[in-house]
Amino acid sequence: MLFSQIRNVDGSFGKVPRRGTDSLPDNEIEVILSGKTKYTDYKIISFKNDTTIVDTTLTLKKHYKFNFLRKDNFELLGFHNQGQTFNNLAYNFDNISKFPDIGFRAKQFNYFKIEDIDYYHVPTPTTEVMYRTGLEQGQVLDFLFTTNFSKRFNVGVAYKGLRSLGAYRRSLSSSGNFRLSFRYESPKEQYAIRGQIVNQDFFNEENGGLTDESLDYFLNNDPNFSSNRGRLDVNLNNAENTFEGKRLYFEHTFKLLSSKDSLHEKDFSNLKIGHSFTRDSKFYRYNQTTATPYFGDTGAFGSVNNKTDFLLYNNQVFLDFNSKYVLGKFRVKADYTTYKYGYENLQNNLVGITKNKLTGDAVSFGADWNGKVKDFYVNASASLTPGSGRLSGNNLKAEALYKKDSVFTVKAKLGISNKLPNFNFLLHQSSYNTYNWENNFSSVGTQTLGGVIESKWGNASVDITNIDNYTYFDENNLPKQFSGNVNYLKAKISKEFTVGKFGLDNTIMYQKVASGSDVFRVPEIVTRNTLYYSDSWFKGDPLFVQIGATLNYFSKYKANAYNPLLAEFTLQNNTEIGYPTVDLFFNGRVRRTRIYFKADNVSSFFLKKNYLSAPNYPYRDFVIRFGIVWNWFI
Repeated sequence: MLFSQIRNVDGSFGKVPRRGTDSLPDNEIEVILSGKTKYTDYKIISFKNDTTIVDTTLTLKKHYKFNFLRKDNFELLGFHNQGQTFNNLAYNFDNISKFPDIGFRAKQFNYFKIEDIDYYHVPTPTTEVMYRTGLEQGQVLDFLFTTNFSKRFNVGVAYKGLRSLGAYRRSLSSSGNFRLSFRYESPKEQYAIRGQIVNQDFFNEENGGLTDESLDYFLNNDPNFSSNRGRLDVNLNNAENTFEGKRLYFEHTFKLLSSKDSLHEKDFSNLKIGHSFTRDSKFYRYNQTTATPYFGDTGAFGSVNNKTDFLLYNNQVFLDFNSKYVLGKFRVKADYTTYKYGYENLQNNLVGITKNKLTGDAVSFGADWNGKVKDFYVNASASLTPGSGRLSGNNLKAEALYKKDSVFTVKAKLGISNKLPNFNFLLHQSSYNTYNWENNFSSVGTQTLGGVIESKWGNASVDITNIDNYTYFDENNLPKQFSGNVNYLKAKISKEFTVGKFGLDNTIMYQKVASGSDVFRVPEIVTRNTLYYSDSWFKGDPLFVQIGATLNYFSKYKANAYNPLLAEFTLQNNTEIGYPTVDLFFNGRVRRTRIYFKADNVSSFFLKKNYLSAPNYPYRDFVIRFGIVWNWFI
């Protein structure tokens, strides 16, 4: 066997645009890897079957995503240690789940959902490694290996592990995300199957934030504590929580009729019958070696060990076909779902609580439509779960998109959802007396209307959301439903200016809560502005660099407080936060290796020490981070 390659001078592979783009950007060159293999053959296939390719270029968007989430976290405010939770600077209601979940949302920012798992098709074994340093003895490593055993069968294995001690007492973070995905097609593409096995765990030591006295030391920049944050006292010295999830999912289809088999292929073709199966289990545990008065009175003596379990099974059958009468692809589907949520035993002397478990099942019906007429696309998905059970409700998502070559794209979207709130709002047991409840809440209705414009002149988006029966945790850490409506506006614009080797990337977001601001709170203004220099260095351009500074700012607002027992954010009316931060970075690319150096929060040297992520929880001080992303193509 003989294998040869021809690469770019800088050793990079380019990026192929998403579906619908018919040309590559001017600065990306098609590279022939061998006589029959191109870089475009290294494909990443999303859950929705959108296809991109393995991308080894260095861009500013890659810089924004170089964090332990590996996502652009513009709308999130992180805590000081990576692996901890995030406070919300904005909210997104585009992808509301069809059914209630276990809850404990503060533990799920790094949780991989079904839609987050990718599938692959590669002509040679392919590997990607991401490494990033943590705080005080820690790092995160994300490793992916994928290979095709044949043209029709691919397996991808990935693991992301994180451990970081943190700068404050009792702030250790440790997590692991194992993902295995596979896809197979029979030789004549009549039968196809894809699936995933995912095992995830998230562990945090919880300190409850700084005590009031220590918070004063922090805000006043007391020199006795500025160089060693571990000296500051915290509210909890023996608490920790854990969230784990295990999921098995597969989907397989059998083609009953293909386009070449059909006598009227323009009328009706590609008839498939399919089935998908999901087993999704989760549990949340809060532990303390000794109960403390921080959460109020307790009926327990000694240690606290609260564990909540959740198990969901879903079977779906569906029928796919193409037809000119629906201008594209159509799917009809039916689901049967069962769930079990709750606790192993019903604790004694719990007033008003009659159940230790919530169980039930439901049948759902729905349809998906993907249509296209020239440059106009329509995508819609609808489901209905009739009845009066806890899974009953409806969900509709629709978008209409117009794309004019690479000049501009205009998209309008609509979302309607009705479902019960998460199960931890409905039933919760704890050794602490005030953290026990059983509620019969009404369904939460969410209606969203939005639009997006993307063009070479800039990008803009706007979303208008109305929420009925908004459910939240109040100042006393109790679940409540808002009797009025929450009306929420979010508008965002972004534009990058380039002059020679210099660039200025700007993103500005404006938010307004017209009604319901007493229970739904966001900052009015959030901005990110990055000034950077990029160039190729040395003879032959072996090194491409980006050097710059990023200014982040959000206006003052009464940010939600973090409750480590609930793993949720709660309302508070005492503390306003809002401040700017400045980060510096130096990024480089050598062949297929991207190298990142970042100095977080250099503004802490010359601005006030008022930077908090939540009341009593400081944001990170100045720290230098290092990391790499490296691809191998064997």
